[in-house]
Amino acid sequence: MIQCSDLSLSYTGVPLFLNATFSINKKERVGLVGRNGSGKTTLLRLLTQEESPDTGSILIPKDYELGYLNQHIRFSHENIVEEACLGLPAEEKTQVFKAEAMLLGLGFTKETLSSPVSTLSGGFHLRLHLAKVLLSEPDCLLLDEPTNYLDILSLRFLNRFLQRWQKELILISHDREFLDGIITHTLGIHRNQIKKVQGPTSNFFSLIVEQETLYEKQKATQEKKISHMQSYIDRLGAKASKASQAQSRVKMLAKIPALEELKAIESLEFSFQEKPFLGKKLLEASSIEFSYTDSPLIKDVSLLLEKSTRVAIIGKNGSGKSTLLSLLAGELPPTKGTCIYADTITSGYFGQTNIERLSPEKSVEEEIAAANPNLPYTAVKSLAGLMMFSGKLSEKKVSILSGGEKSRVLLGKILAKPCNVLFLDEPTHHLDIESIEALMDALEAFSGAVVLVTHSELVLKRFQPDLLIICHQGRQELFLGTYEEFLEKGGFEEEIEEKPAAKPSPRIEDRRARAEAVAQRSKLLKPIKTQMEIQEKKIIALEEVQKAELQQLEQAYQEEKKETILTLLKSTGKREKEIQTLFQALLDLNTTYEERKCSLEYMSSD
Repeated sequence: MIQCSDLSLSYTGVPLFLNATFSINKKERVGLVGRNGSGKTTLLRLLTQEESPDTGSILIPKDYELGYLNQHIRFSHENIVEEACLGLPAEEKTQVFKAEAMLLGLGFTKETLSSPVSTLSGGFHLRLHLAKVLLSEPDCLLLDEPTNYLDILSLRFLNRFLQRWQKELILISHDREFLDGIITHTLGIHRNQIKKVQGPTSNFFSLIVEQETLYEKQKATQEKKISHMQSYIDRLGAKASKASQAQSRVKMLAKIPALEELKAIESLEFSFQEKPFLGKKLLEASSIEFSYTDSPLIKDVSLLLEKSTRVAIIGKNGSGKSTLLSLLAGELPPTKGTCIYADTITSGYFGQTNIERLSPEKSVEEEIAAANPNLPYTAVKSLAGLMMFSGKLSEKKVSILSGGEKSRVLLGKILAKPCNVLFLDEPTHHLDIESIEALMDALEAFSGAVVLVTHSELVLKRFQPDLLIICHQGRQELFLGTYEEFLEKGGFEEEIEEKPAAKPSPRIEDRRARAEAVAQRSKLLKPIKTQMEIQEKKIIALEEVQKAELQQLEQAYQEEKKETILTLLKSTGKREKEIQTLFQALLDLNTTYEERKCSLEYMSSD
């Protein structure tokens, strides 16, 4: 449905991509990957005609609608749900329940739906924008890092929504697990080239490794051949009688195409410096509380942090995860309770607001040096290089850095001083896939204690925490075990249901009535959910068979087996219709489910 031919684009003489040709076909869900700065967002801007290529063409059918989630957000209505309704197609403008269901799925509460847009934080501005784009049901969704500012529950909702998306999709995300759970193809930008492969991101990265390994082998073989030929020329050239043969070989040598050295790609590779800790107890938090208003955000949290302990803080956005981390790190004093730190504790703190603490007028190397005044200049330059600011790049001013580059500067500042405990708040937020892998490797090698806030389930699974702190609204819950063990024991299921009204009646009759309402709601929704699961299993089974037969069909075309081709065309065509019928039934069930869910939510809130 989208055809790009020979696209080239450069900025100030530096190419982003050269002669790129690819297509986005019907019903393809494509993951767009590449290092930070490789041109992923720029490619989406080319598709939406916000930018123009230097050369090449982009063909998009007439009346083909693109739904673009970009970082420039504008709203025109004061009311949240009314603003969301602007995203609905013209024929569905009165179906407010769809907008409400989408907003609830993305983490809004029933109480906030009618609130002014002006009361929203930056993260919820993005969620509202995302809701409008998803509700618009375009022919092709263009989503640039939609997982930014989403918590785990909202991520799960978005994941399910995109898995069922029946049109085209181009998705940028630094969360590889999230990508692979949705996409049918991977479109990758690497060394100014754009390649598209079928399947998950691992297929693309494997292809790159194979191609570069083959290139290096070809280059080595060619260099050996050139060396041998040059030696032969040198021997013949010394003899007058062999001069003509030597000249012939010189001409042959000149015709051999030169294979250039592959330019090294900078990668984030590092390890945290460790300061020895001879004791056992790094810090002890006793019944700490904190509040910005009359209602406590953090309530009665007690925690003993020993060396090598791994703690993950998880929960919905706005439930106090970052505040709790700041309390434990000593960045905020608790309003009640105490945090007692060991005398020899040395911490590295990576906070969401730390980017704003960087001085715009300082250079990268000056910021890193400020974290440890005793560090020699050569060590500062080395650390800057590890953070991908080698040579003159370390002299760049903070004011011109991207969000991802600033995050690397913050990591460099933590690396500048030896630590025995790390407090990290969403450290992967601005990193690309490869840099996230490097960070997780470094955390695994760090023998000190780590307290981590993250919404990435991939990071949580690799992190393997000893303790989880689950933040609910106004209370915190401790769980001893890993994230997988937490999920096995029910996980976030209790969080899916919205909380009752702010001041519930203490009477037994009221509690019983609410329990009956929840049970009734579950009873009404469960049959639809069961039917959806059955439909999904049928679709998956048929798609597996379809995939196998399409491979047979491709082989039959290559071998020119006409009878086999006809047979396979007939069966795959019939199966495709069956899959489409099942998909439509699934969509209908999903619509019914969301309508009934939304209706029951409002009934239970009356």
